[in-house]
Amino acid sequence: MTRLEWTDPAVEGLQGIVDYIARDSPLYADAVAEQIVLAVERLKSFPRSGRIVLEADDPRIREIIVQSYRVIYRIKQRHVQVLAVVHGARDLARMKPKPWDVA
Repeated sequence: MTRLEWTDPAVEGLQGIVDYIARDSPLYADAVAEQIVLAVERLKSFPRSGRIVLEADDPRIREIIVQSYRVIYRIKQRHVQVLAVVHGARDLARMKPKPWDVA
């Protein structure tokens, strides 16, 4: 089984999403957070299940989609590194710095 590592930017991104949703519905915010965390946990068994992030131009940088959010991660030798959790409408090509350049 593959080990998971959440980077600080990924944790901050998830917390920002939860805080934003919780302004209207704390219950829905918790549900979204749970869905994202469970989807990431599945990467322990299936690390290559996500699609390659085209903006990264690196086959090790992948993403899973959970509702409207992109969970971007890097496959390393013995673990998966969760790099970012961002809304799907964000333009990764214009983000500075890129999630895969930081961690």
